[in-house]
Amino acid sequence: MTSAPTASRLSRLCCALAPLLLLSYGVLRLIDGMDGHHGPGPAWNAGHLCFLAAFLLLGALVRELRALIPTSTARMRTAAGAATAAGLLGAACFVWVILGDLFPSLSDTAPLPAALELAGPLAFQLGLLALLVMLATTRPRQLPVWSPALAFAFFLLITVSLDLLPLAALILMTALTPLTRPRTLRPSR
Repeated sequence: MTSAPTASRLSRLCCALAPLLLLSYGVLRLIDGMDGHHGPGPAWNAGHLCFLAAFLLLGALVRELRALIPTSTARMRTAAGAATAAGLLGAACFVWVILGDLFPSLSDTAPLPAALELAGPLAFQLGLLALLVMLATTRPRQLPVWSPALAFAFFLLITVSLDLLPLAALILMTALTPLTRPRTLRPSR
C-alpha cells in the first residue's frame, strides 16, 4: 500500500486551493455586480481567472480521487471510470466556457455546443459526487459520510444562486477537508 508522494500532495493541494479560488471568484463576482451588472472589468477578469484555476484544480482532483477508489471488482472499476469520465468532461466544459468569457473571440469562433451547456455542469456534479460517495461507502472508508453530503449542499447552493458562491465555497472546503490529511489517503492497488 504505497502512494506516489506527488499524488498525495496534488490531492491535498487541489482540496485546499480549489475552494479558496471558488471563494475568491464568488467575492469578486459580488464586487463586480455592485454596479448592477456583471461584465468585463478588473474584478470580473480577476474572478474569472480564479474560476478557471479552480476548475483546472477540480479536474485534477477528479483524477486524483479516482486513484484512491478500491477497484477490486469489474463493477467498481466501471463505476469509478464512468464517474471520472463524467467529472473530467464536466470540468472541461466549465474551462471551455470560462475561457470563452475571458476571450470573447474564442467564444465566438468555438462556442460550447448547446448539448454540453446543461450536460457538462451536470456531468461534473454527478462525477465528483459519485467519486466522493464511493470514497465514503467502500471499505476501507476514506471519507466520512458527511463529506459527500456537504459537496451536494455546495452544488445545491450554487444552483439556487451564484451569489451564494462564497458560502458554498466554504461548505465545499469543509467537505474536502478530510482529504487534506495525508493519513486519509489510501491508494487503490
